[in-house]
Amino acid sequence: MKTKTIINILIIILVFAGLFVWGYFAKKSDTASVQGVGDANNSESLLTMSEASYDFGAISMKDGNVSKEFTITNPTGEAITLKTVLTSCMCTSAFIVNPDGSTKGPFGMAGMGYAPPVNEIIKAGESRVVRAVFDPNAHGPAGVGRIDRFITLTDASGGALQLEIKALVTP
Repeated sequence: MKTKTIINILIIILVFAGLFVWGYFAKKSDTASVQGVGDANNSESLLTMSEASYDFGAISMKDGNVSKEFTITNPTGEAITLKTVLTSCMCTSAFIVNPDGSTKGPFGMAGMGYAPPVNEIIKAGESRVVRAVFDPNAHGPAGVGRIDRFITLTDASGGALQLEIKALVTP
């Protein structure tokens, strides 16, 4: 009887150890699959922005999408390649607006379908507009209340720049 109890305890310990090891490696592979956005450098981008955050105030679901344009600039003496643009929620999308008026995007949330690379070269002294579009209807009736969403731009060196939009969603 005592031997059977010891064997059962050992099996339970092995199961928990196996789950721990499996969880560790599963977490590592999840972070690697975020197409160019990871912890490799985790530094601040050399790109600068006109403003980091914008509050729409109260917006009504019945009025539809709202958008805000942020200007990002390369103040350095060398070109910077913008590699990824990701949003923090499916209700938000982002577009890169080029000086000629053409756009790249929409860019959305990682893990919710294919997140295409941006590969936008911003030469020394040049600027780009990042258009953030928020859909207040994306979460349905349960989506009323305060929102806080982020758009993260990552350059080729791994530097990140984060833009923020806020609103109070009403029916």
